[in-house]
Amino acid sequence: MSKPSHEGMAAKKKENFDDWYTQVILKAELADYSPVSGCMVLRPSGYAIWEGIQTATDAEFKKAGISNTYFPIFIPERLLKKEAEHVQGFAPEVAWVTQAGNSDLEERLAIRPTSETLMYEVVSKWIRSWRDLPMRLNQWNNVVRWEFRHPTPFLRTREFLWNEGHSLFATREEADAERDEILGIYKKVTEQFMAIPGYLGRKSKSETFAGAEATYSIEHLLPDGKAIQGPDWHSDGQNFSKAFDITFIDQKGGKDHAWQNTWALTTREIGVMLAIHSDDRGAVVPPKLAAVQVVFVPIVNDESKEAVLAEARKLAAELAGRFRVFFDDRDHLTPGRKFNEWELKGVPVRVEFGPRDMKEGQAVLVRRDNGGKRTVKLASLPDEVGKELETIQDSLFQRASEELSKNTRDATTLAELKEILSQHGGMIRVPWCGKAECEAKMKEETGGKILNVPLGQGRRKGRCPVCSEEAGSIALFGKSY
Repeated sequence: MSKPSHEGMAAKKKENFDDWYTQVILKAELADYSPVSGCMVLRPSGYAIWEGIQTATDAEFKKAGISNTYFPIFIPERLLKKEAEHVQGFAPEVAWVTQAGNSDLEERLAIRPTSETLMYEVVSKWIRSWRDLPMRLNQWNNVVRWEFRHPTPFLRTREFLWNEGHSLFATREEADAERDEILGIYKKVTEQFMAIPGYLGRKSKSETFAGAEATYSIEHLLPDGKAIQGPDWHSDGQNFSKAFDITFIDQKGGKDHAWQNTWALTTREIGVMLAIHSDDRGAVVPPKLAAVQVVFVPIVNDESKEAVLAEARKLAAELAGRFRVFFDDRDHLTPGRKFNEWELKGVPVRVEFGPRDMKEGQAVLVRRDNGGKRTVKLASLPDEVGKELETIQDSLFQRASEELSKNTRDATTLAELKEILSQHGGMIRVPWCGKAECEAKMKEETGGKILNVPLGQGRRKGRCPVCSEEAGSIALFGKSY
């Protein structure tokens, strides 16, 4: 097991992505390994990022009229089995509680892989009339999915944190209308806070969430050329409401089953964000989510120490009224060691202030993302820091968008698809007829898969590379985590 270290990065992003990524997470002190295999510990700086994501997302949920709730982590086996397709999809990943103290339980309890079955058993008692709908609930909780593939901090862990949204409506039309609202929230948070772009689209039937009629996702691209799924939204139709007898009296006096959706965003997004933005010097964290946005480093000598520190503390206090600031007056470290440490941890802006700066009424601002350095007058320091943070936030998204565009290619034949995937990786746009057998053939021949079918593409021309029939859409293809 690797141990976190304050020493610098030893791996290069382009040479060994896996080792580099792990070093970023551990050495930037964002997360650590747990004694439980496949699980991770979120350190304060890493958890602060999740709190920022949670706060931004939850604010949007509340604007939409969604209420937070909480249900237990344990699910009786009989409930998990109520929706056959759902339980079949999760069966290999379920962790079970079979004993309490020295006594065997009468019924096995699943540790929550997702909450549909438990929630709907209870919610079915809350709904009687169309007046009780819509009901839109969300949980901020943890889930366990006992993955057997190679665990990676944030990207693939057996326990992770997420939002778990569940909504119930009186009509399919109302339920379907929620899709763009929820996906719009996720798009806003991923782009405006995490500064990561992605392709929003519908999953193929084979990639649809167990128990759902349709799944929509945001697909991201990591620097190693592999895609990874981001937030998603599922149209569950009446599958669960029929299994759990969630019925209501409609406006005409008839009886009907509720129409349901589910949706989620997980701590995986933190890993995606760090993988995309960070570099060979360590983590790069977007300003809106950084636990510390500004580190203030006074540079002193024996003659000027007291005067510089006194002025530096006043300036840092002024900045702290607007930003998340850390004042680094540790006297056992050289300025150079401090600079390296804060670069490793990904703090967006560093303020340097020494005797010369005090004499000339200025400070030096250093950007973490590109190393840019400039001198600003003390009178305008807070405003200039604010501008720098905004510029960094925008620049990170712009750079990531350019990388995604550069690594998105087109293929029209199986040979092209295979060649691009083997030589470049990335995202590939390919015509697809929509048939499952052609999807399976493309997967078998290339080792990749259909990630989703992007929305808003309209009528596209082209022929399926497998059957040569006219394609109904352009699918997004790639290798995926």
